[in-house]
Amino acid sequence: MTIRYLHTMVRVLDLDKTIAFFRLLGLEETRRVENDKARFTLVFMAPPDQPECPVELTWNWDGDEGLPSDSRHFGHLAYRVGNIYDLCQTLMDAGVTINRPPRDGHMAFVRSPDNVSIELLQQGDALPPQEPWSSMENTGHW
Repeated sequence: MTIRYLHTMVRVLDLDKTIAFFRLLGLEETRRVENDKARFTLVFMAPPDQPECPVELTWNWDGDEGLPSDSRHFGHLAYRVGNIYDLCQTLMDAGVTINRPPRDGHMAFVRSPDNVSIELLQQGDALPPQEPWSSMENTGHW
């Protein structure tokens, strides 16, 4: 089974100010995603010599009323995995709740014992949908 660290996500209230702060730390923007439909922007920033280890800044265009008081700044850790179905089955067999099952063969979310949200992303193309994942409902939040 393979696993590769992808990024850590934090929610931000003011994208420009946050980018400026991370630039002061020496990080550079490595990628940007604008999602008009869901109304958010993702900006990935990393040290110049570690582009594979970014922080993902998530800015919701319509604001985020809970910030900064509800600890929603930190979003999740993300890992690319060799087989998302096998890993989710291993986790489930060990008693871990699959909060967002990999219905699409591409993405799942689980939580650590300390309630840290973990995003699992299938390496390469999404796997073909299969049961029990295809029909499994979400549990809780991630």
